[in-house]
Amino acid sequence: MTNTMAWRQCTHIITKHPRRLLRRGLIPNTSRNQKFHDHLISPAITPAIALSRSSSASCALRADPPADPGPTLGKYAIPSRYLSDDPANNITPHIASLVGRDLHLRPDHPIGIIRSKIQEYFQSLGQTDDDDDGRTKFQIFNAEDPIVTTTQCFDDLLIPPNHPGRSPSDTYYVTPTTLLRTHTSAHQSQHLKNGWDAFLCCGDVYRRDEIDATHYPAFHQMEGVKLLKPKLVEGAVGLSGDDWLNSPECALIEDDLKNTLEGLMDHLFGSGTTKRWNVDYFPFTSPSFELEIYHNDEWMEVLGCGVIHEGVLNLSNRGDRRGWAFGLGLERLAMILFSIPDIRLFWTEDERFHSQFQSGEIVKFKSYSKYPPVFKDIAFWTTSAGKEGEKGERKESDESFVENDFFDLVRSTAGDLVERIELIDAFTHPKTGRSSRCYRISYRSMDRSLTNEEIDNLQFKIRDECEGALGCELR
Repeated sequence: MTNTMAWRQCTHIITKHPRRLLRRGLIPNTSRNQKFHDHLISPAITPAIALSRSSSASCALRADPPADPGPTLGKYAIPSRYLSDDPANNITPHIASLVGRDLHLRPDHPIGIIRSKIQEYFQSLGQTDDDDDGRTKFQIFNAEDPIVTTTQCFDDLLIPPNHPGRSPSDTYYVTPTTLLRTHTSAHQSQHLKNGWDAFLCCGDVYRRDEIDATHYPAFHQMEGVKLLKPKLVEGAVGLSGDDWLNSPECALIEDDLKNTLEGLMDHLFGSGTTKRWNVDYFPFTSPSFELEIYHNDEWMEVLGCGVIHEGVLNLSNRGDRRGWAFGLGLERLAMILFSIPDIRLFWTEDERFHSQFQSGEIVKFKSYSKYPPVFKDIAFWTTSAGKEGEKGERKESDESFVENDFFDLVRSTAGDLVERIELIDAFTHPKTGRSSRCYRISYRSMDRSLTNEEIDNLQFKIRDECEGALGCELR
């Protein structure tokens, strides 16, 4: 059995044997983790289980399958680490079930293939300076803990306290000061402090986001950092602010960054790939840039990057050095290179998907049966009736509605059966000042046809949760 097949069996343990996890103590039987257990055996989340139950008679005619050898789960695939009764904890059972899947480490998976090709390119860029201290080649970090501190994820990167990325509506918190990393940049300061001059970090990251074919609450990123040799930027010693930004040394770093990343694009998409650079903004780099490539008759953004901000280097105890950093999404590149139309496919265990890919090869994905969608609408008031003002007009109440909270609620209830959510109507009542929204939820399984009955049951659950969890009033 290949390592890839063994891992696929490993991932099935979570969905097919939740009670085994309870017996082994991997999922403590607390109230939050009981929800995780219920989530795993829900037909909405694991339809294959429900189907196998309905066909138990035919199964009885077959020989028993080989005994499960009991492969171990991924290093961080321990739901109890992420689910708790802490008031700040907003991680759902669906998200907890994704942590530790390690798609980027599967050699025959599109995410793993892209990760390997990128690291292969950077490992070919070894330095040969006479004063090489042994740390100029890119060090690889592929298996770091997805739980980081707010200091690592935000403060060390100069992300201000009021930044929307810190909001619980955008970020999955474990406690008030720890969270599931929202980007692999969260490990940058740690590795700089440890003395590494050039490194790549790859891993799964988590963000609460909209629901469509290109967005998923868990995805994978690659972070790259390189500090230039001190002798190459010695003319910038003592410079800061505009003096540093306008120096030839800063321009040298910018050129090295752009040349390196343009080479990466040629490595992935072929030599001569048309590229263009746009000025961008990130709190942790200055100047900052966005790289686009011209592919399939359109311009596509592929990564963000820049010269590392002085403040980030100072916080990492590397204020005497200068360098660059970049970050890119592996799903974004894989969807382009493999022509994969739906981001949910990366998480499927369907062999019709996995059998199409082999380590080191980029091939075009061939769609298998596309099952019909089921559409359901839901409409609700997001604000209660306001108070009457001095002149008799109504003022909207102070209640707020955050769209990401609604998206996360739907995803946690219906799992990957939700293909897309779109806002189809919104208005404010002219007399009461109340705001209303109507969303269309598209349900579609990648593995089977859905029935109206099962989707109706999910829709009723979502309606109940909207009233109970979000405080919305259904229309």
